[in-house]
Amino acid sequence: MNDRAKWLIVAGVAVVALGTTALIGVSAWAQHQAVAAQPGAATRDSAEWASGARIVFRNTASGADYGHVASVPTSAPDGPRAVAGVACDRVDAADETFVCLRTERGIVPAYSATLYSDEQVALEEWSLSGIPSRTRISDNGERMATTAFVTGHSYGGVGFSTETRIRTQDGGDLGSLEEWALTVDGEPAVPVDRNFWGVTFAGGNTFYATAGLTLSGQTYLVEGDIAARTLTAIAPDVECPALSPDGTRIAFKSKTSGAGAMAHWAPAIIDLATGEVRVLPEARNVDDQIEWLDDGTILYGMPRQGRAGDYDVWALDADGSGEPRLLIPHAWSPSVVETGGAG
Repeated sequence: MNDRAKWLIVAGVAVVALGTTALIGVSAWAQHQAVAAQPGAATRDSAEWASGARIVFRNTASGADYGHVASVPTSAPDGPRAVAGVACDRVDAADETFVCLRTERGIVPAYSATLYSDEQVALEEWSLSGIPSRTRISDNGERMATTAFVTGHSYGGVGFSTETRIRTQDGGDLGSLEEWALTVDGEPAVPVDRNFWGVTFAGGNTFYATAGLTLSGQTYLVEGDIAARTLTAIAPDVECPALSPDGTRIAFKSKTSGAGAMAHWAPAIIDLATGEVRVLPEARNVDDQIEWLDDGTILYGMPRQGRAGDYDVWALDADGSGEPRLLIPHAWSPSVVETGGAG
């Protein structure tokens, strides 16, 4: 074979290779465009993520933005999400700020909470006593609550212990709720016999939370008074409460069967005026602090089957009239932000 023939073969192979590369490139671009058009596709935008009425959440879609704070408009929850540059394990947001709990992994893990402005500037930062579990910020951003596991890592386990603290936007620390006075059935509860978690703010000095009595295993919905530093049990068997926007009802997780790690939880609603409880039609185990989308709809996170670390946010009618529906895929720790919050 002469040199000219060899060069023709080389040239032909190069043309084929370049053509194949071009086809692969076109195909990859088409796939990218298709993914970007799907619900859950993300755009990194430091301003867009915090604009307008929105649902803020932890992004659990695989990729570089996994774990980052993200949002979708309340009017288009199935549309593209805007992603912030901050990563969190748990997040809750108000109109101008958000609180972020995270685990800082290392030889000795550290746990922290940070209050950010919507511009992602850290305003306050403080350490947590254990694994991040729950956080809530008041609608006006003036108060925030954090819950961490001091021992254990699940409310379904045996012997878990939590620390729940309330802080103020200016850096004040109102202390652990275990230091406050708790009254159950008109009697004071001894300090060694209690855990607290799942705070939800009601505006002014009032909030609600879960109190768990260690010795009896009984849980209660308690009403807290920040000014008086008191907690009063008002209903049994209520865990991880979330106050409705109109302030008349509390959504919570209700134990419908089993105990301990084998307990089964369903979303439920309690009417604060009458004490009437309605368990909602959700057959799956819901182990999350519920959020309200509006007065008629609740939101909660569910793990995605077969995908460790991936979750979806589901919606359910608060009156029990409908079936659960997927609202935001690849999302966790939802928080609804309406502009101009005053609570």
